[in-house]
Amino acid sequence: MKKLVDDPRLIYKCCDLYYRQEKSQQEICDLFGVSRPSVSRMLKSGRELGIVRIEIVNPDATAYGQLERQLEDAFSLKEAIVVCDSPSQSGAETGCGALGSAALSYLARVLHNGDYVGISMGWTLLQTIKAECGNLEPVHCTFIPLVGGIGEGSETHANFLTGEFARRFGGERLQLYSPAIFTDPAVLAGFRREGAVRPVFDLYDRLDAAVFGIGILDSSQSTAVRLNYVDVHTLEAFSAAGAVGDISLQYFNRDGQTAPYESYNERVAGLQLQELKQVPRRIAIAGGRSKIKAVLGALRGGFINVLITDESCARGIAACINEEEE
Repeated sequence: MKKLVDDPRLIYKCCDLYYRQEKSQQEICDLFGVSRPSVSRMLKSGRELGIVRIEIVNPDATAYGQLERQLEDAFSLKEAIVVCDSPSQSGAETGCGALGSAALSYLARVLHNGDYVGISMGWTLLQTIKAECGNLEPVHCTFIPLVGGIGEGSETHANFLTGEFARRFGGERLQLYSPAIFTDPAVLAGFRREGAVRPVFDLYDRLDAAVFGIGILDSSQSTAVRLNYVDVHTLEAFSAAGAVGDISLQYFNRDGQTAPYESYNERVAGLQLQELKQVPRRIAIAGGRSKIKAVLGALRGGFINVLITDESCARGIAACINEEEE
C-alpha cells in the first residue's frame, strides 16, 4: 500500500495549504490527521518533485533591471550595473559604498588569472577599494597604472591604487614612476622610451580591462585640481570650451570629443583615450547627479562599455536619452 506521504495529491494539498494559504504545519496536521514529521516530509517532497518552486529575487536587480537594459541598449554596453543612491547622496559625489561593492563584485566575476588590468586615479577608486565585498577569491592578475602621479595626495594616485587593487585581489602590480603631466609632449615621447617605464607603456596594448572614475569640471570636486595637475583658470577655460569631464586627466566634451583639449591631453603620461577605446573591458565607476553630463559624454565617446553607477546618475542619463528620442 502506498504511504500517505507519497501520495502526490496529498503532497500538492499540503504544499498549497502551507505556502499559498499560509496554514501552519500544526493546522495541516490537524486537518489531515497526520504527524508533524509527515507534514515536513510532504513539504520536502513538494520541493523535490517541482510542485513547489522557491525563487529568491534580488530587490535591486528587480528595481533597476529595466533601467540597466535601457542604458545597455542605448550605448551598446557589455553591462550596466545600477545601485541605490548612497545615504550621503546630495547631488554631488556619492559616498561610493554601494558603488564600490558592486564594482568589486563585478571584477571578481569577470577577471581571470593572467589578465592585465589598468587602474586609473581618483577619489572614487580610492573609495571603491575600501568598500565591503566579503572575502574575494584570489585572482592572479597584473594591475597596471593608467596614468602617472607623484607628490602629495598619494592615496588617489594610480600607483597607490594599483597596489591596493593587487593586494585586495591577491595579484601583482607594476608601478609607473612618472609625473602625471609633462610640459612638452616631445619630452613625454622620449620619456616613454626610457627603460624604467617602457614596460608599463608597452603593456597598454595588452590590457584586458581598464578601471576608472570620471572627473567633472567643478573645481571643488576635481581630483585634478586637488593634486595641482590643473589650475582653476584652466578648468574654467576648458568648461567654456564645452568640456564636461575627464578620464585619467584627459578631457572631453558632451559628445565625447577630445580635440579642443588636445594640447593638454597629449601631455598626460598614461594611456591615451583613443588607446582606451581598444581595451576589451572599459569599466567606469561614477555616481551622483553631478556626474550625469560627464558620464553621458564618456558614453557617447565610446570610452565606456561597462558602467557601474547609482540610481540618480542612471535616471539622469535615461532622461537625456528620452529627450533626444522625442
